[in-house]
Amino acid sequence: MHFDCVAQFTKMLRNLDGWIEKGLAHAKAKSFDPSVLMTARLAPDQYNFIRQVQAACDAAKFAGSRLTGRDAPAFADTETTADEIRARIANTVAFLDGLTAADFEGAAERVVALPFIPGKGLAGRHYLAELAMPNFFFHVTTAYAILRHNGVDLGKIDYIGGLSLRDA
Repeated sequence: MHFDCVAQFTKMLRNLDGWIEKGLAHAKAKSFDPSVLMTARLAPDQYNFIRQVQAACDAAKFAGSRLTGRDAPAFADTETTADEIRARIANTVAFLDGLTAADFEGAAERVVALPFIPGKGLAGRHYLAELAMPNFFFHVTTAYAILRHNGVDLGKIDYIGGLSLRDA
């Protein structure tokens, strides 16, 4: 179960990278600086696009790290351009791709400490279902919404991405 989360995280991060590519093409077609998209936000009290992507990457890497006990890569949160944030996505995907099913043995019951609630934690299965996945999708969805709000031609299939179809 927990190893499946890696497949979902990496799929959505790759989709997010594709949305950025479409955003860059949109900015070029409309003759505006792509940094407008990178700093756009939906509301004054929400993160801008780059910070949404950073948070999505962090949610994914920390989930992988906390469920497996492996160290997560450290990122400086200094990205300001599309190329830099795309590199962060690629580095996060590379970390997640390095995790194996064996790394997740015992993860469902392993207690995941919550750094923002000292002395408390969740069983891995609860951490993944109640916190890690919802947090990840919140930031990914908000990044998608920022781009859509700014006119980038994205649709549901861009969000969902490819499917692992089989003959029925």
